[in-house]
Amino acid sequence: MERYAVTGMSCAACQARVEKAVSKLEGVTACSVSLLTNSMGVEGDVPPSKVIAAVKKAGYGARKIPGPPGQSTGDGTEPQSLPDGDGLLADRTSAPLVRRLVFSIVFLLVLMYVSMGHSMFGWPLPPFFVENHVAVALLEMLLAAVVMIINGRFFTSGFMALLHGGPNMDTLVALGSGVSFAYSTAVLFLMTGSVLDGPERLPRQMHSLYFESAAMIVALITLGKLLESLSKGRTTDALKALMRLSPKMAVLVRDGEEVEVPVSHVAVGDVFVVRPGSNIPVDGMVLEGNSAVDESALTGESVPVDKEPGSAVSAATVNRSGFLKCRATRVGNDTTLSQIIALVSEAAATKAPIAKIADRVSGVFVPAVIAVAAVTFAVWMFSGAEASFALGRAISVLVVSCPCALGLATPVAIMVAGGVGAKNGILFKSSAALEEAARIRTVALDKTGTITSGIPRLTDIVPADGVSEEELLQAALDLESKSEHPLARAVLDFCGGRGMRAGETTDFAALGGKGLRARASDGGELLGGSLAFVSERVGLPAGLRERADALGGRGRTPLLFARGERLLGILAVADTVRPDSADAVREMKALGLRVVMLTGDNELTARAIGKEAGVDEIVAGVLPAGKEEAVRSLQRTGKVAMVGDGINDAPALTRADLGMAIGAGTDVAVSSADVVLMGGSLVDVVAAIRLGRATLANIRENLFWAFIYNVILIPIAAGVWYRTFGLKMNPMFGAAAMSLSSFTVCMNALRLNLVDIRADAGRCRHSGRDRNAESAYNRKPPVRGKEKKMFGFGKEKEVSERTLKVEGLMCCNCEKHVKEALEKVGGIVEATASHEKGEVVIRCNKPVSDDKLRDAIEGAGYKMIG
Repeated sequence: MERYAVTGMSCAACQARVEKAVSKLEGVTACSVSLLTNSMGVEGDVPPSKVIAAVKKAGYGARKIPGPPGQSTGDGTEPQSLPDGDGLLADRTSAPLVRRLVFSIVFLLVLMYVSMGHSMFGWPLPPFFVENHVAVALLEMLLAAVVMIINGRFFTSGFMALLHGGPNMDTLVALGSGVSFAYSTAVLFLMTGSVLDGPERLPRQMHSLYFESAAMIVALITLGKLLESLSKGRTTDALKALMRLSPKMAVLVRDGEEVEVPVSHVAVGDVFVVRPGSNIPVDGMVLEGNSAVDESALTGESVPVDKEPGSAVSAATVNRSGFLKCRATRVGNDTTLSQIIALVSEAAATKAPIAKIADRVSGVFVPAVIAVAAVTFAVWMFSGAEASFALGRAISVLVVSCPCALGLATPVAIMVAGGVGAKNGILFKSSAALEEAARIRTVALDKTGTITSGIPRLTDIVPADGVSEEELLQAALDLESKSEHPLARAVLDFCGGRGMRAGETTDFAALGGKGLRARASDGGELLGGSLAFVSERVGLPAGLRERADALGGRGRTPLLFARGERLLGILAVADTVRPDSADAVREMKALGLRVVMLTGDNELTARAIGKEAGVDEIVAGVLPAGKEEAVRSLQRTGKVAMVGDGINDAPALTRADLGMAIGAGTDVAVSSADVVLMGGSLVDVVAAIRLGRATLANIRENLFWAFIYNVILIPIAAGVWYRTFGLKMNPMFGAAAMSLSSFTVCMNALRLNLVDIRADAGRCRHSGRDRNAESAYNRKPPVRGKEKKMFGFGKEKEVSERTLKVEGLMCCNCEKHVKEALEKVGGIVEATASHEKGEVVIRCNKPVSDDKLRDAIEGAGYKMIG
């Protein structure tokens, strides 16, 4: 999509006219204009010169924006577009509007004093003007003319738009103010005749003057424009904040020397250093050093991420601790930050389907209002009303009608929502994606890497009789150390975490689909692999066979190990469910969503994982093409969101009404997804849907206000209810109402910043964002329990029960260790651990702090994660 800056637009009618002009060009497949950012996105094969010429022919200005906003090009040149404070989002209108408003008010106050102060309140005037009606009228005309000249942009823009056949809001203002002034000038000429032949008519003619209305209209609309400008500026705060994150300088290593250069001079392959507390200037890979990097600006995760040689780092993240030396891998417009800014900007420039009705109305709104005003004047004149009364009603219709609110109703909400999402690591690629998120009824989840961690882990240790855990693990480590199988990595990682080292082996052989064989340093043969493979070579007790079958039934892969003809035991490996997946699925159900798991795994494993996660339905044994068919089937009952990793799920993501790529990390340009979730948590799916629903509700509120405002006020302005209820509208009040309508829409959109898209689910995240909140979330209400009598009084104590999530529980011995450690903590009367669930239930007779619980669990060699 090519992006252009558009100048001269003032309302939704301008936006519609520019879109119509560009869409007519041959080769243009789509055109979307944003009144909020004064920008335009054009898709298709058409030269920029033709696009700019079409915009100019429509009466506006345009220039091409070279690339993503606010970023360096990486070729030594300066940033090409949208740097903060100097691009489309820079507030260039508020300061001129303030000056116009101040000067307008000064002359307007004098005008109001002259026109109303003396006649209505008896305020004094210079003797020359007392009873000199023509002089007072001349002074009013001059003061009104000055105010209109100060606000001359309404007239130049409005009448130019009228000449180009595309009247806009400025046209309505210019007509309302101009007709008031012209009519009053005509009355002034009649007053000069009355001086000679009918002085008694002068007081009545004075009351027919609308000079103060002509000036008040443009002054009030200027005030409204100022309020609108300020509120629109706040809706783009999130995007501006993203732009400000981009570092300005980098420290490169050249010929062994450290040289500070502008970020725009960094090229791919350059080596740069980052000291503690500094921002990382570009995307890169760590060459030397270890540190913790705060990536919250990009992913929304507040817990710093450990970095070591080989780790990837991203521009605008903060080095919190150690010294890092890195090699630049992506610079300029290719950095993660630049891509995020581009996505948010482009999403704001697209049109949500719900905005189409407003676009259709905007295209005919201004001509319709002018016609209504003309009809109003004619009807009142034919009904016998005075010309001044009929003119007042027509002018009121012109100035009260507001097409701006219609044009802003959708884009301001989309812009605010896009910023809220970006701050939480949720990137919507278009306005339509935000709207679709609100309409989702079914969520289809890929299993591997979405519900589960995607990394096999050791889950169970089952030694045979007479064999210790250490002996079983050492034999497994010796055998698996030369294997490249993913399941071997789970054994190696676990043993490495315990500080164990692999022994020497010879004659290693991997028997495809069966297992491994090697000879230990003492000459004994080591065997490892599936139940069928090992049971052919060693005797297998019935108890261990049953245990292996039970582990397989729970979705785990039992690996059996033997030394010679002696069975050592079983290690179970599984792709474990993420700690927060079950909580996220529960939150989805609470939102009324149907949750379906799609996986290529066998039925047994799929059901075990699905049961643990709590999904409603399971579709097992499907390949990528089968997932696409499953999504197509689910769409028969409503809108479907597909959540996957964006790689092997691409067909299903594309088929779904809303494709969500989870765990994208720094790869934000997943082409098959409509929404990119930079974190790896399913909680982000819940947050995205909550944000979509809140945004759609906000847009509906804005559109309702924009329509109902005009539906109610235009008839009142036209005097429809005057003879029935005595309701009529002074043109000045009409201008005031018009000036506040757009401001109201913008302020309503800003309420999206207050929406808690995380709600309860956000506190379940295992990332450690808020440990105290996590504990509170898992805390259950106090329950009564018949515990042992305390202090000899024989009184039953009130006991509270809490559930702790603990990482590292692998077997019954682990349960025993953590139970003993917790029951030593004062206040805990009982602790019950479950390595299968990865949790410990404690019963307390007095409050116990999270720090004490964490210290006890970590002291036993495990980790409390919630």
